[in-house]
Amino acid sequence: MEPDRDEVYERIPWETLERKSNDRQWLVYALAGAVTLGALAYSFMKNQPVPGPPASEPPASTAPVAATAPTPLTPSTLVSPIVMAEADLFAVDPERLADQAAAYAEWFVIEYFSVDGSEESATVLSSMLPQGVPLPEAPEGTQVFVDWARAQSVVHSGPTSFDVEVLVRSLVSSPDGGFTRLAPRVATVSVGVGEDGGVSVLAPPVVAAMPAATSAPMVLSPLPDDVRFQLEESHGQVVGGAQLEDGRWQVVVMIAGSDGVTRPVTVLFP
Repeated sequence: MEPDRDEVYERIPWETLERKSNDRQWLVYALAGAVTLGALAYSFMKNQPVPGPPASEPPASTAPVAATAPTPLTPSTLVSPIVMAEADLFAVDPERLADQAAAYAEWFVIEYFSVDGSEESATVLSSMLPQGVPLPEAPEGTQVFVDWARAQSVVHSGPTSFDVEVLVRSLVSSPDGGFTRLAPRVATVSVGVGEDGGVSVLAPPVVAAMPAATSAPMVLSPLPDDVRFQLEESHGQVVGGAQLEDGRWQVVVMIAGSDGVTRPVTVLFP
């Protein structure tokens, strides 16, 4: 028996090797493709919205639906004035009612003391005075203008009524064509708030002279020469002054205004 011999090929069987290599390559391609498709499918399913429960459909009706005409639009109406019961008036802020009464009293006092001879002024005052009360009477050619009017106090005289004290000062025409300022007066006006929220004068005003004013004491002493000199140079004649706790000076200086009148004015220095 002949001993085993190693076979020696004259050439290498490349066809066999290429066939095996191609089989392994296609297997790798197939596995990669499957993994890719699986990843794409998972991503697509993840991004899809979750379907909700199916909506229930209303039962079909076999009866015919009658056509209905559109409802015509009607404009809304506002009822004015708004009527409020007395209990509702109590619920309103008392300060609000007092302010309303004070403002109306000031207006009434201006109309009450003003005299310009016009029909418009007479009509306005007649509408504000209580019924049956006559209008003021003035000599021919008289004119009266209110310089200022301001409410100084408001007092409750009833559940929905107030007594308002109004300070007033007026100017009356003089025969030479000028005007004279009259002394200030106090007009006490009775004002009521109705259930409709309106304000009205309940009676003609009570008119009295304003109490005489009292002046407060003010001690003015001479100023240091340097302070007085600087103020006289910048403002005018120095009357005197007083030194404050913080070291400044409260000085009274005579200063001429734009109307040409020189008046005492307080100046703080420095």
